[in-house]
Amino acid sequence: MDRSTPPSGTTETATTHPRPLFYRLLQLALVAFGAVSLLLYPLAAVWPSGWAWHDGAPHDSHYFMMIVAIYAVLGVCLITAARDPAAHLSLIWFTIWSSIAHAAVMTIQSLGHPDHTGHLWGDVMALLLGAIALAALVRSAGLHQRPQQLTSAVQPG
Repeated sequence: MDRSTPPSGTTETATTHPRPLFYRLLQLALVAFGAVSLLLYPLAAVWPSGWAWHDGAPHDSHYFMMIVAIYAVLGVCLITAARDPAAHLSLIWFTIWSSIAHAAVMTIQSLGHPDHTGHLWGDVMALLLGAIALAALVRSAGLHQRPQQLTSAVQPG
């Protein structure tokens, strides 16, 4: 299956969407953000001052390994969402807002601890750039959550 072709039963594709360039760029950004999420562990091993918040090897921190697991799952979901971004807007907006919140907390922590300022150029910057890129591309592609999707998400049955 072509990665730009959504699964059967969906209506949005890069070629049928009114803004195909931005839709395709959104698909690529989702794959890129997903790949970085999957590569969190190797990034921490290669550049610890920019990605790991503890001394020693990445696997030495139980907390860091939990973060790696969460971001690995998110990475797989984002890469899957790239096939049909219009059908995965909730996941994309969760990724945007949670990345902004995560970056805000890490920024405050980095500024409060001079030995952690490397994070401002590593994971903090990656989260903010990824969130900004995804938000801009969702809007530029003209994607909007349909009202029936919003109401069916809160109504039982």
